[in-house]
Amino acid sequence: MTKSSKAVRGASKTARGNTTIPADLERFLSDNDPRIHNELFEFLRIPSVSAKSDHNADTRRAAEWVKASLDKIGVPAKIYPTAGHPVVVGEWRNAPGAPTVLIYGHYDVQPAEPLELWTSPPFEPTVRDRKIFARGSVDDKGQIFLHIKALEAHLATRGTLPVNVVVIVEGEEEIGSENLAAFVAEQKKLLKADAVVISDSAMFAPGLPSILSSLRGLAYFEINVQGPKGDLHSGSYGGAVVNPAMALARILATFHDKDGHIAIPGFYKKVRAWDPKIRKQMRSLPFSDKTLMKETGVSALGGEKGYTTLEKLWIRPTCEVNGQLSGYTGEGAKTVLPAKAMAKVSCRLVPDQDPAEIEKLMKAHVAKVA
Repeated sequence: MTKSSKAVRGASKTARGNTTIPADLERFLSDNDPRIHNELFEFLRIPSVSAKSDHNADTRRAAEWVKASLDKIGVPAKIYPTAGHPVVVGEWRNAPGAPTVLIYGHYDVQPAEPLELWTSPPFEPTVRDRKIFARGSVDDKGQIFLHIKALEAHLATRGTLPVNVVVIVEGEEEIGSENLAAFVAEQKKLLKADAVVISDSAMFAPGLPSILSSLRGLAYFEINVQGPKGDLHSGSYGGAVVNPAMALARILATFHDKDGHIAIPGFYKKVRAWDPKIRKQMRSLPFSDKTLMKETGVSALGGEKGYTTLEKLWIRPTCEVNGQLSGYTGEGAKTVLPAKAMAKVSCRLVPDQDPAEIEKLMKAHVAKVA
């Protein structure tokens, strides 16, 4: 934490932006900064990859780490089993008459592959240019850790909180939170709150925090194309036997038209039309296509014609290929005609779209064009 040389009415002003932190909390955080960093690094070292079963023990270990961290600061926590990875819930309810705030986060992370593209190991936190690089550092271990440390600072310095707090940390966000809805339905009383705080998104820009009202939903698919009973030599069979990789490529190519619109019949039927005033407000934000291009390292942007980049990112649905696998992908050449091909596809959904309905539309479209 970098402090300026001035203090205003018992609060210190940080070097970035105009955020003020009460002096007692600032002092606690500064005095405990090395310990706090070490604890964050411990958390980040746990490879809690929810998508891979060989990391199930790691996801459990991450849940236990979260529980222990909450217990230690005076927010008693419990681990609840689900049909998948467990949910951790901590409670501090010592502010009678005050509202209850529910803090949500997740301890699971995305797979780190391809590992060779990492400058430093994904599960060994490294500081470069005053930034922490590790899988989960910004999605979402860093954010939920921030909330835990904020609660600790208040409780350690003041012995109380201004509101009642419930903390829920799940382990399946990166795979669609498959068991969270059932858990919430079963634990309505436990999770009842007046407000929910979710820190699993980005600030709009440095020094410009954002209050996020919603995120796009998700429908996820795996498409498999099976051809011959085994891989064939392309010199002997190519041209006569249908190549599954090419067949899959043709299927995927039908998902969009030349203007970037999703071409799956019925896909946009329930997409909500936004108030022109809101779209105008979005256009007034300090956003630059060039900045996004520089950030992502691309020479041009794409997507639906007729919409701004922020509209494409925030209020329009998508259909994206997340991965493809077929044939020989190792070093050198192998003239194989593959027996099968696979693609993983995700659709980001907007208000009023139903994942189950999108699944039906996707299956019908693939069956028609295959």
